[in-house]
Amino acid sequence: MFLHLYTVLPCVFIGAYLLIVKKGTKTHKLLGRIYMILMLFTATVTLFMPAAVGGRFLNHFGWIHLFSVLTFWTIPTAYIAIKKGNVNAHKRKMILLYFGAIIIAGAFTFTPGRYLHSVFFG
Repeated sequence: MFLHLYTVLPCVFIGAYLLIVKKGTKTHKLLGRIYMILMLFTATVTLFMPAAVGGRFLNHFGWIHLFSVLTFWTIPTAYIAIKKGNVNAHKRKMILLYFGAIIIAGAFTFTPGRYLHSVFFG
């Protein structure tokens, strides 16, 4: 769990930064690669974390794991889109990734029964 937090927390800030700065610069490309690698790593880590809230599939996976699937689909397709010069598709996918896998999934981590809820709300 801590490995997941250590890899996803930088993505919160890197992703937000990338969404607001000028696109296509060397800095954007470098941070984008770092962001993508961290997101793929953190999505992989989540597959080993059992769902703590709600129903489970195979006594392990929950609805929250769909965000991992989103990440595994979005990163390669966004990368391929930008390599092909399809800036609009790349932009849509990266916005979807940030708001889906960072903002929405992150909000779920504060629900009762989850670790971060107990840390912040006792």
